[in-house]
Amino acid sequence: MWNKLTAAALLCGFFLLPARAKAGVEFNRDIRPILSDKCFACHGPDASTREADLRLDLRDDAIRDLGGYRAVVPGNPENSLIIERITSTEDYERMPPPDHGKPLTAEEVATLKTWIEQGAEYEEHWSLAPLQRPAVPEVKADHPIDAFIQAKLAERGLKPNPAADARTLSRRLSFDLTGLPPESSMVDQLRAANDSAHYEQLVDELLASPHYGERMAQYWLDLVRYADTLGFHGDQPRSVSPYRDYVIAAFNDNKPFDEFTIEQLAGDLLPEATMWQKVASTYNRLNRASGEGGVQPKEYLAKYSADRVRTTGVVWLGMTFGCAECHDHKFDPISAKDFYSFAAFFADIKEQGIVRGAKHIEQMPVPTPEQQDRQTALNEAIQKAEAAYLRTDDKLQQAQRVWEQELQANQNRWTVLQPKTVTSNGDVKFAIGDDGAVLASGPNPSTATYEVTTAVEQPVEAGQPFALRLELLPHDSLPRKGPGRAGNGNLVIHAVEMTVGGQPVTWRSGKATHTQKGHSPENVVSGKGTGFAILPKAGELIQLLLIGDVPADAAGETIIRILQNHGSGHTLGHFRLSASTDPTATELAPAVEKDLLEILAVAEAERSADQKKQLDTAFRKTTPFLADERETLNRLTAERDQLKNAIVTTLVSVSTTPREMRVLPRGNWMDDSGEVVKPTTPHFLPGPAETEAERLNRLDLARWMTSKDNPLVARTFVNRLWMLMFGHGLARNVDDLGSQGEPPTHPELLDWLAVEFIESGWDVKHLVRLLVTSETYRQSSTVPPQLKQQDPMNRWYARQSRWRLDAEMVRDNALMVSGLLNLDVGGVSAKPYQPAGYWAQLNFPKRTYQHDQGAQQYRRGVYTHWQRTFLHPSLLAFDAPAREECTAQRTRSNTPLQSLVLLNDPTYVEAARLLATRVLQQDLNDDAARLQTMYELTLQRSPREDESQVLMSQLQEDRQIYNADAAAAKQLISVGLTPTATDVPAEELAAWTNVARSLLNLHETITRY
Repeated sequence: MWNKLTAAALLCGFFLLPARAKAGVEFNRDIRPILSDKCFACHGPDASTREADLRLDLRDDAIRDLGGYRAVVPGNPENSLIIERITSTEDYERMPPPDHGKPLTAEEVATLKTWIEQGAEYEEHWSLAPLQRPAVPEVKADHPIDAFIQAKLAERGLKPNPAADARTLSRRLSFDLTGLPPESSMVDQLRAANDSAHYEQLVDELLASPHYGERMAQYWLDLVRYADTLGFHGDQPRSVSPYRDYVIAAFNDNKPFDEFTIEQLAGDLLPEATMWQKVASTYNRLNRASGEGGVQPKEYLAKYSADRVRTTGVVWLGMTFGCAECHDHKFDPISAKDFYSFAAFFADIKEQGIVRGAKHIEQMPVPTPEQQDRQTALNEAIQKAEAAYLRTDDKLQQAQRVWEQELQANQNRWTVLQPKTVTSNGDVKFAIGDDGAVLASGPNPSTATYEVTTAVEQPVEAGQPFALRLELLPHDSLPRKGPGRAGNGNLVIHAVEMTVGGQPVTWRSGKATHTQKGHSPENVVSGKGTGFAILPKAGELIQLLLIGDVPADAAGETIIRILQNHGSGHTLGHFRLSASTDPTATELAPAVEKDLLEILAVAEAERSADQKKQLDTAFRKTTPFLADERETLNRLTAERDQLKNAIVTTLVSVSTTPREMRVLPRGNWMDDSGEVVKPTTPHFLPGPAETEAERLNRLDLARWMTSKDNPLVARTFVNRLWMLMFGHGLARNVDDLGSQGEPPTHPELLDWLAVEFIESGWDVKHLVRLLVTSETYRQSSTVPPQLKQQDPMNRWYARQSRWRLDAEMVRDNALMVSGLLNLDVGGVSAKPYQPAGYWAQLNFPKRTYQHDQGAQQYRRGVYTHWQRTFLHPSLLAFDAPAREECTAQRTRSNTPLQSLVLLNDPTYVEAARLLATRVLQQDLNDDAARLQTMYELTLQRSPREDESQVLMSQLQEDRQIYNADAAAAKQLISVGLTPTATDVPAEELAAWTNVARSLLNLHETITRY
């Protein structure tokens, strides 16, 4: 008896749905939601939390003999333990237990009894069942969607709403398909001929608009958690905007969804993959990442891997794979092994656990067509210039022989000052080479004074003029190869003090082989000014030559002090000192690398081919005989480099040797005891096609996604498209088509659309057109009292839905009606106005937000810079997600903050001013005509009488205020980058700007009806 009570006591309970008539109970529709909500947590797929060895998600387990009793006895609810326990009046027996918090209702108990009486038949979960096209209901309807909808309405005694008026329908269609308000001509066209032919023509025009792709991309970017920053720790920027361009183009070009899927998951693995197919594979790299030096790389690789499984599982399969990261899924048949086997598909992606300095590996340049053409032209021009520069003739050969002799002679004029010691403030470490070169390392103080004591006590005779040469040498250990220690390879020398036997040397002049603008060697001579610096010649050998006099009585130890007072670590990294009394040494000679001097010491006949090539290269860099050719080549090369730096890059997927993937017990990245797994699709779905490869890869996964045997992808995508056009999915939980998600209200319609989608060749525009040409889509969204009572949540679609526009569309709408919106398609992310100090807590490094200038300020919202940890506050106010995780459906709030944003955000204030300017610059007779025009521009209708009265009163009041306070008027109309119109009085423009602000703040303005 104890075992019997234990088993029953551990049953868990059920989901709230109304009871069905006894003859109509269906497992998926009526029973599974109850069991999933109330029972599966303890009696479902997860073996680690399963109680009393009882499963209720499988029929064989539910009806098996448990030692003289059964949880479910088909046809006999009275002998079914589940009924006994859920109807018990004793707390210790009743299921679910009181502490479960979800007791069954009488309706649910009756539904379970009826189901058992009918034989307790189970069904495969609706979303996992093979797809088959259902028959279209035989009702009076010309459109298949309408047939399915009207059949359900008839069952419930409901009738569809009449069609929406032309204005409402124009706005609805324009916002749904482009995210923008309609042109007045579109509304007028539909008003003049509101029939199916003209309506469908309008649909086709909007589907052909380049802004259709932007609207569709906005939703897709939520799904794939697209952002312009890393997300973790310092949330540093990263370049991935070409992926957004790919998505926009894919929707505009109506790329078949199966191709769209394959290219994102495995575009880099396609044979002879194009640039844009590789760009598509950026999808795999959009996960959050960390550039924080203290993180454990292995831990974060596990995080990135899990992120990809969660995201891909929701985006394409509509399943909550993330619930199986630590244990088997409690409600769906996803095991932890499924989770990590799925993760193994992505184990080949070349990446690092720590993104050093926020610099990703595998950044691929993505030139525009114009940049590509210019690159090709420059490469051809450089090829010709190189041929001219590398030519050989007798004149050049003779000049090189003379050059080699001069180099040798010049070097003999100098004596290297071999240091005995080198010291500095700030604990700098110095290594002295056999060639006299000094290399600094260790701490790099902000300012420094190096003191060098030479091994030659008296390098020149007292009283003679001499030259001191300071060679600034590149080195691989220095930033950008130095020769300085600053991050850009630069250095700043403010003075060089030299004493011989304690007597100071006086400098008369200074020269250098290269001088940074504004940092002359003469500053070193005087010890004043901005010092001597070398940019942009980082990574090159530079000579600083100081010419002076040694005092007549000077003798003894020689000490040279190099003062570097610029700050920020602009100090010497690698240098060598030499002295000369040769009169010709006071003129600059070409800087010569150490290895070049060693080659010159070798007899010409004994030099190797490589040594000859090094000499030839060095000669060509300096000879006046190639000055024109060198200048041309350098100019073209610099232009190509400049172009290369201007080309946007993206983070692509690159396949490498796959990492080992294990099941991580409890998701613990440090626990290597789990089973090693290979890439495998979830066990509860038909597997991919047979392959000769030993290991499946991402391309196999991508092709399996849209194979005919996978029922989830089409159902998932179709359900979400329905949500975009009707406000919510046929299955309400668009991110969870599993047991915890609400089943579809119209399962036959969902399957019909899914099959239609596949058989159309995965044609997205065909599917969208099918949805918006239905009468169901075109009906009014008004809610008659009776309909509100019968179907308050609009589950049966007797009306259209209405909702507030998404954050990006709210802004786009304001900019569009004001005439400010930049309609260019594609490109890098834009930074609109943002409150000062909003990024104050953004560290590593500290950043100051700089909003964009010019047309970039007025880009569409889809192009807004997406800072994950500090999302733009206007987007945040209107419920845009941070995109740290996949977002399949945004929440919609209605808060006072949103009204304050619309009234005070500089974007909306500027838009209101430009809208007012548009109206005031027209030839209109009176205020009523101006208000009429403003309403037409904003809402495509005339103002109602009560609206006119309120706004006219506001207008008159504001006129009085601004006529009395010209400064306030000027302050208001000065908001924004756009110049203020000079042909409209400031006080009048300010008053009408406030009228426009009121219109942009209307509920109707930001609502899709």
